[in-house]
Amino acid sequence: MPAILLSPLALRLVQIGAVAAMAVYASRQRSVPKDVEHERVLNELPEGLALSGHRAEAERGLHAAGRFRRVLRFRGAGLEIEAAGLGRLRLRRA
Repeated sequence: MPAILLSPLALRLVQIGAVAAMAVYASRQRSVPKDVEHERVLNELPEGLALSGHRAEAERGLHAAGRFRRVLRFRGAGLEIEAAGLGRLRLRRA
């Protein structure tokens, strides 16, 4: 009976251990040089979200671009968070 009661706790510990192991593995990987052109495009995106749609004979499309940048401060130390991305959704008749 005690093993059944401990199983949710054991499952949570395995999950936390797996996340910690992936974090250690990711932090030890060598950095790959970034593509300068892609970095330039993402850096030039305006902050906020932009959507544009188009319609052709056989397809419809929606293009999205967005950038989110914030600085969080905790007792004097700051952490900058930046997320930028481009996306496309295309619908065509088959």
